[in-house]
Amino acid sequence: MCRILGVSRAQYYRYRSPKPSKRRAEDADLKQRILRIFAEFKQRYGVMKIHHELNLELQPLQRRCSPRRISRLMKELDIHSVTVNKWKAASASKTKVEQRPNLLKQDFSTTGLNQKWTADMTYIQTKRNGWCYLSTIMDLHSRRIIGYSFSKKMATDLVLKTLESAVKNRTITGDLIIHTDLGSQYTSDDYNQRLTECQGQFKNVGFRQKEM
Repeated sequence: MCRILGVSRAQYYRYRSPKPSKRRAEDADLKQRILRIFAEFKQRYGVMKIHHELNLELQPLQRRCSPRRISRLMKELDIHSVTVNKWKAASASKTKVEQRPNLLKQDFSTTGLNQKWTADMTYIQTKRNGWCYLSTIMDLHSRRIIGYSFSKKMATDLVLKTLESAVKNRTITGDLIIHTDLGSQYTSDDYNQRLTECQGQFKNVGFRQKEM
């Protein structure tokens, strides 16, 4: 085949297994950095703020990334910042805190299982799917993960699946506190509706979010 085509074996195999272009490799690296910054600042940073943080990281490497490129990469990642109307921000935040008191109050002590759960989200790199968001619920008594789910998107459905996993794995008979941050997934109507349904299913179960 190579002799007929008049090419060397090395040229043929390079054609069959092309290496990713430099631009694509840079995009992959930038996407990882953007995801980390986006998660670190709890989805509140848009293009310009991510542009600032990202270029601070890239400066020692003598690299830069334009806002236009960041915007394109964020669209490919299907992520966007959570925005709040500024003139309503103070009253809205106050209402959320009042509705979701910090029941845990830094008291992580327990005397048995299913008394205090903590929910969290982070991002991980997988061989099959690349960078994904991992949602978990941990029982503070056993320090074991009792529910988890992962997805390419940081959406409410992700934390709902984690909650269903935890509830399915445990039999709850007494008071329970679920401790989360006030991220948009945990304060969404769908998530809180499911918590209300759980409160009806299990007697004396309290689900609350912590203050920021």
